Formats: sequence, C-alpha cells, structure tokens
Amino acid sequence: MRRRTFMIALAGSACARPLVAQAQAQGGLPVIGFLSSRAPDEAADVIAAFWRGLGEVGFIEGQNVVITFRWAEGRYDQLPALAADLVAVNVAVLVTAGGPGAEEGQASPSKKL
Repeated sequence: MRRRTFMIALAGSACARPLVAQAQAQGGLPVIGFLSSRAPDEAADVIAAFWRGLGEVGFIEGQNVVITFRWAEGRYDQLPALAADLVAVNVAVLVTAGGPGAEEGQASPSKKL
C-alpha cells in the first residue's frame, strides 16, 4: 500500500508542477524555463553560472522572475516532451544547457514550438 501511495503522490506532484509555474506567471512574474539533458547534480557549475548571470542583470527568483527546471537526466528522447511541457506553462524564455543541439556556438533564433 505504501508504494501505491508514493506513486500517486509522485504523479500528482508532476502534474501540479506546471500548474504552479503557470499560476506564478499569471501573478505578473515572467517564467524562465531551463531545460537540460543532464541531471541537476551534474549541472551544478552551469546552474551556478546561470544564477550568477541572472543576478548580475537584476533578476531574483521569486521577486521578479520564476525559474522552472526540467531535467532529462541523460534520456535524450525525453527532451521534446520536456520542452513541450515548458512551452505549455508559457515560459517567456527557454534556456537549454548541455546535450545535443545545445553545443557552444550553435545558437539559433528563438521560435515558438
């Protein structure tokens, strides 16, 4: 019975996460979506630089911007679904880091999915 309860809670939190981000965005704060092919612990240096850069231009999480993270954790086939999830929560900007299509020097103009 504990496993079933855990799975229900896990599924519920996964479904609620986009709704929370969307509700915060409706409160007037822009949402930045951050998509990575890595796991959070593998991207600690990238995340630190991301936070530092945001701070340098005056963005503070919870005060004037909301950050929503999605992690593929090495499962590249999950990237399209994770990107679609971020688009569904109406992010103002989508940041990608690491993995296929996000190599340094391969920036391309933003376009709506």
